[in-house]
Amino acid sequence: MILARAEIVSNVWKIVAREGDQVGAGDVLAVLESMKMEIPVYGTVNGYVSKILVEVGQIVQEGDPIMEIDETASA
Repeated sequence: MILARAEIVSNVWKIVAREGDQVGAGDVLAVLESMKMEIPVYGTVNGYVSKILVEVGQIVQEGDPIMEIDETASA
């Protein structure tokens, strides 16, 4: 299991990937907002979203997990 993490203190603006979605390295999983700037959270591995750990509007700290990616389930 790989965790997609926040790179900066920010608000969760949009969650793009949903639980069960197949995602790849480089795919946008979520979008954070800080100081009126949109910060995409990219996938780092191929796999499936096993769990979303945040909600839209939630404040996250640098390094906080955003979602779990199960790379063992990838095709």
